[in-house]
Amino acid sequence: MRIEPYIHRWQGSPFGAETAPPWSLTQRAPELVRGAISGLGPGYEVRGDVAVHRSAEVEPGALLKGPVIVGPRSFVSSFALLRGGVFLDEDCIIGPAVELKTVFMFSGSKAAHLNFIGDSIVGSEVNIEAGAMVANYRNEFADKEIRLMVSGVLIETGVDKFGALIGDGTKIGANAVLAPGAVLPVGARVPRLGLVDQRETTAERDWQRDKARLLRDKG
Repeated sequence: MRIEPYIHRWQGSPFGAETAPPWSLTQRAPELVRGAISGLGPGYEVRGDVAVHRSAEVEPGALLKGPVIVGPRSFVSSFALLRGGVFLDEDCIIGPAVELKTVFMFSGSKAAHLNFIGDSIVGSEVNIEAGAMVANYRNEFADKEIRLMVSGVLIETGVDKFGALIGDGTKIGANAVLAPGAVLPVGARVPRLGLVDQRETTAERDWQRDKARLLRDKG
């Protein structure tokens, strides 16, 4: 599964030579972002494994736990948390009380406030309204492996943490939830309070299996 059909700037980014599927790339995010820091051009201030472009603004009170790259003209608000390997392209906006954990975010994208985005790749010009969450872990199942349902095909990733691949121009409404393993095409729309769970066709089966396992274990 390639990223370019969803995110046009991927190929020209520091990670464009990578051809692994998105869930493999998020697993390697700290390594990839750290490597990209060493190849940044002029204009960045680098402190340890945090690189912030001089035209970007990081407000007091924001916490950047490297490796992190904050690109040109991007903005990170007070009380935002970036951790686990985060890349912000140019002109991104991260609002107050937003947590990005292991995220590649491309140009012009915004997370308004009170968002969690985990283990995800977010395209350009994506708008994520207040309170929307991109979950990265199947806490509700005994079997934690992330499985994607794309074009009617179930893909087993072999990983237990992956949030979403979000195509360019997607708009996600306030308080919406993307369940782990979401894949949104270019220009997708998720309504306010909406749920995207592309494994939902197998969720009931998995719940019944887990319930049977618990009953069996109790004897």
